[in-house]
Amino acid sequence: MQNYNASADALDQKTILVTGAGDGIGRVAALTYAKHGATVILLGKTTKKLEAVYDEIVAAGYPQPAIVPMDLKGATKQNYRDLAATIEQQFGKLDGLLNNASILGSLGPLEHFCSSTFESIMKVNVTAQALLTKAMFPVLRKAPHASIIFTSSGVGREGREFWGAYSISKFATEGMMQTWSKEVGKTNIRINCINPGATRTSMRASAFPGEDRDKLATPEDLMPTYLYLMSDDSIEVNGQSLDAQPKK
Repeated sequence: MQNYNASADALDQKTILVTGAGDGIGRVAALTYAKHGATVILLGKTTKKLEAVYDEIVAAGYPQPAIVPMDLKGATKQNYRDLAATIEQQFGKLDGLLNNASILGSLGPLEHFCSSTFESIMKVNVTAQALLTKAMFPVLRKAPHASIIFTSSGVGREGREFWGAYSISKFATEGMMQTWSKEVGKTNIRINCINPGATRTSMRASAFPGEDRDKLATPEDLMPTYLYLMSDDSIEVNGQSLDAQPKK
């Protein structure tokens, strides 16, 4: 679906929660969803960045978004339950959840991993996403068609040396998506993964500091796949892991 062409109102009347919405792919996804008619709930740990995205959306004349400052590393089950209750009260339903927020940690031999870094990566990339998604299920069930997207990675499909905990967390993400997608079955909820591929983001720059960023795809280049899985055109797609870029 890398060439998907969404209609201007493809997400009209939908409410979509985007994590990691202050920067990178999350920011562009939030702007893109709003451009196509969605009311976007911007979740991230840096309020200033979320406010900047909020201002961009409002200035463009898109539906007014909401801001949820939250650090997934320290968030609790009750934080997620409270968020779900607030979404139900204010919006009545949740049509989409983009689990985009992740942390890279440090790269190096797995034999030498730092236990605290390992635990932080697992907390943000796996546990927090599982708990947030679980908490959102009741309000997702209130939508006619609801889409959950997890963010995967090429190193979550085939292990690569020195990618350590990040790679392991993305294997877990793929497994979580596959398990949950089978459990939701033929319901109003569908669950899939997107592998963004090599993209011009700050996370990519920290992993490959010597790379020529100009040769990388931009977050904007990936949006056809992100739009497709959030739109009703994908209501029959469940349990899939899609690539947002052509394989090289």
